[in-house]
Amino acid sequence: MNIEVLLFARLREVVGKDRLMVHRHEMANVRDVWDGLRAQYPQVGGFDKSLLVSVNQEFAGWDTPIKDGDELAFFPPVSGGNAAVDATYPASKTGNVIQIVRNPIQLQALVEQLRQSADGAVVVFDGIVRNNTQSRRTLYLEYEGYEPMALRKMREIEEDLRRRWPINRVGIVHRLGRLEIGESSVVIVVTSAHRQAAFDACQRAIDTLKKAVPIWKKEFFEDGEIWVEGEMPSAEA
Repeated sequence: MNIEVLLFARLREVVGKDRLMVHRHEMANVRDVWDGLRAQYPQVGGFDKSLLVSVNQEFAGWDTPIKDGDELAFFPPVSGGNAAVDATYPASKTGNVIQIVRNPIQLQALVEQLRQSADGAVVVFDGIVRNNTQSRRTLYLEYEGYEPMALRKMREIEEDLRRRWPINRVGIVHRLGRLEIGESSVVIVVTSAHRQAAFDACQRAIDTLKKAVPIWKKEFFEDGEIWVEGEMPSAEA
């Protein structure tokens, strides 16, 4: 059996690789793969208490069965994106924008692209890199993500919002790479005929993104650096 294993954030740094090919016959589930990884890299011992796992870009459990050719990823709880710097983001057939970029997010251009004459409200969440964390001066941040899965989960958020509220268009753009103080890390735009639906949908979008989308940030201070990890998600996330 051949399994591709992807590693992110602290785990990638500890192992020194971002992906491994595992070749074993006796693997039945995720736990078997992890046990083999731990035997090969003892330094990851104890990480499993605070790790999430996915199989083929869907969240999974330690007992989830695996089969030949699966893509398995281990990563910490998320902490919470490549478009050109121009006036238009690639959109779906319905006009929604779900993107991961490495250039500065063009907030105003995104809003103008999404709004329509039928809209009575446009609600925007702009997540900005601040200059401190718990009184420590932040120099800059670096964001890393499991991009294919992150985009899939962002699209699931869009679908969830549409099921819950009568909204028109949704834009979710997350940036990866190095971000300076004052730059936007994530922008969420929701348009609707009435303001309350847009407010509620935007609130749920950012709350869900911070729990379910595999993107992490590393903070760099004058006296060190640290990966910022969130809480383990509940069954409702």
